[in-house]
Amino acid sequence: MSAIKLTIDGQEVEVAPGTTILEAARQLDIDIPTFCHDPELPPNGACRICVVEVEKARALVASCVAPAGPDMVVHTESERVVKARKSVLSLMLANHPLDCITCEKTGECKLQDYCYQYGVASSEYVGAVKDLPFDDTNAFFVRDMNKCILCGICVGKCQEVVGAGAIAFTKRGFVTNVGPGFEDSIEESSCVFCGMCIDNCPVGALIPKYVTGKGRPWQSESVPAVCPYCSLGCNINLHVKANEVIGVSPDEESPVNRGHLCVQGKFGWDFVHSGDRVTAPMVKSDGVFVEVSWEEALDYIVDNIKDVQSRCGSDALMGLSSPKASNEDNYLFQKLIRSLGTNNVDSYTRHCHAASVDGMMEAFGNAATTNSIDELAKTDAVLVIGASPEETHPIIDYRVREAAQNGAQLIVATPEMVNLVDVANLDLPLQQGTELALVNGLANVIIAENLFDKAFIEKRTEGFDELKKAVDKYTPEYVAGITGLNAEDIRSAARAYASAEKAAIVSDAGVDRKTGGVEFVKGLTNLALLTGNVGKESAGVYLPYGENNLQGSSDMGALPNVLTGYQHFKNKEVHEKFAKSWGVKLSENPGQSAAEAFEAGKKSSIKAMYIMGENPASCGGDKDQKADYLNNLDFLVVQDIFMTETASLADVVLPAASFAEKLGTYTNTERRVQLSQPALEPPHEVFPDWAILVELAEWFGLEWDYAGPEDVFDEITALTPDYSGLDYQRLVEQGLQWPCPAADHPGTKFLHEESFSHGLGKFSAVEYKPAEVSEKDDHAEVCCSNHHHGCTCLSESMSKRSVVSAFKKSCCL
Repeated sequence: MSAIKLTIDGQEVEVAPGTTILEAARQLDIDIPTFCHDPELPPNGACRICVVEVEKARALVASCVAPAGPDMVVHTESERVVKARKSVLSLMLANHPLDCITCEKTGECKLQDYCYQYGVASSEYVGAVKDLPFDDTNAFFVRDMNKCILCGICVGKCQEVVGAGAIAFTKRGFVTNVGPGFEDSIEESSCVFCGMCIDNCPVGALIPKYVTGKGRPWQSESVPAVCPYCSLGCNINLHVKANEVIGVSPDEESPVNRGHLCVQGKFGWDFVHSGDRVTAPMVKSDGVFVEVSWEEALDYIVDNIKDVQSRCGSDALMGLSSPKASNEDNYLFQKLIRSLGTNNVDSYTRHCHAASVDGMMEAFGNAATTNSIDELAKTDAVLVIGASPEETHPIIDYRVREAAQNGAQLIVATPEMVNLVDVANLDLPLQQGTELALVNGLANVIIAENLFDKAFIEKRTEGFDELKKAVDKYTPEYVAGITGLNAEDIRSAARAYASAEKAAIVSDAGVDRKTGGVEFVKGLTNLALLTGNVGKESAGVYLPYGENNLQGSSDMGALPNVLTGYQHFKNKEVHEKFAKSWGVKLSENPGQSAAEAFEAGKKSSIKAMYIMGENPASCGGDKDQKADYLNNLDFLVVQDIFMTETASLADVVLPAASFAEKLGTYTNTERRVQLSQPALEPPHEVFPDWAILVELAEWFGLEWDYAGPEDVFDEITALTPDYSGLDYQRLVEQGLQWPCPAADHPGTKFLHEESFSHGLGKFSAVEYKPAEVSEKDDHAEVCCSNHHHGCTCLSESMSKRSVVSAFKKSCCL
């Protein structure tokens, strides 16, 4: 259909058929007031504040629902329109408290702004008014429903975007209200405390408790940062007044989270002001920590590490880096450890995700998530298997839900009930631990019914015949006997996934530890390769990690076998490049992983450790064994923001700055490198990790010269081909996705478009083996959490536990 031309306030505009008058006006930057309209929600047209006058129309029309028509002439501020809007505002004020002087929303209230704009100071209507109780019963926000104007945006967000369905319109007529059904409290409802209702409320009906009495919006500064929790790297704004964070809001323009957050991103930031922070260097003397000067602490560290290495060799030292620290921090950390003569550098939390890394590397030659987060919303089919994204990565959950609402076929295969079942086309409640059997069953159907992409397989893969032979026995009937599913449902799922033009798979790093590990991940990659759903937009495999910079810490070479950008240190040219840049002789000995060191226990050759932002003494079922190992080291340095279980075992503890107190970059699960700005000055004796490392390097006699994190990043890009087109200036707006090989390169939305990193995509013949699955994985709970968007156990009700105490772990760096 041809475009539609119309005139709005004397300006001509051309729009696509189906465009509303409101959308057309916004193309011309003409501001039409709205209350109930939200681009993410179906048009409502309830509040009537957006009415406009259309020539030849008998009545004013609601611009948010009225479609633009050919040759239409629209007036957005005519006398009739202004009169109507004043009436709407007057009706609202008739049943709305006029306490603007003390209302926390003053300065950000749409009702107040529009009343000012149209000169409505009070209501001309007199009648009954609402007298609802003030609700402050939950931990995060207060509800003053006397101020609610019934716009419905909070209801729409909760039901359509989040899928929680915690609130709805209750009752009818004058007593209509918004809240949980049956007058339950918010805590008793299905609320997930994402804060989306608060962020979108146009008036003062919903107010976060943390802002109460902290000042007006214009009195605080908004500082862009990256959320410190899960690997999605949501963009947030920290609202700061007098060196205190008084609130957090999502970045509405972020391509990562599009103005959405989860409970941790919205409310889990107050650990930065915790009184339990480590605020001075400490050295243990006779079993008791004593505060010392930085000079004493650094001198003590250098003397003891040199002593260990002189007695036991350079490889007696190991460094554990942090997937919560910035790229600059991780880069300098591994540089320091390697400059001291050893490749024993690792990120201990990485062992949670080793299976997903190994499986993806085997199939694709690269362990990174293949596609961008936002692409999920535009896919034609999604297989969610063995995962609960509503708990682990809520933004992923939102995008999958959006895809289903857009018509995508959604297949949910999980042992536990998840909310996505509500919008799923197929619900496959399989037995716990049988995911790989189902995956092989899907592959069997795809091959048996010739649903595979023959051209893609012939051109870009290897190992198809071996896979075909391996899955031959996994008929739907055979798999049904293992999984407890219906054989026809298995066939339907395979057909839905394979017949889609673009299909994506969503799982998470928790399942790869519990259902056959690397074999399960290889099974997922088999499905993607079978159907050609790799190397194109809105397809691929999503295995998001738990920590906000696990991707970045690996990119930065915080691994025992590679340098930055996964350049292998055994490669002579790579080895020489880094040795020349750093001005040191680098070891050629293979490095040990953290898992190898801990498994060796007292037989380990590691005698000294430097741990930055990790807490292995609190991770896993063998945490007591690890704590005993750490306690018996000759020397242990821990750099953290809290006195963790690991820090309590250290000989020296160094106080580090939190994410809100330092400048740096973080790389999220979609390979997007993002710049996070400092919002606060750290406590007096506390410094950013990069600054501590630079100072310590000087005490070791290394000639490092960095004025700040930007200098560090410039060195990273000079040495790392995938990052070479990045700089701080390019990252200010929205970040860029690697590979980004040149300054004019736009970044890479999805991987493997032309080829795989190691040539051909590799099928793997993997067998399902029954395995016992623990109901509770201690390691998952504390170190990564089954709720991967956090750093600690979320076993208590979100609304009933202290955010500070729940989040004050080392991974809050």
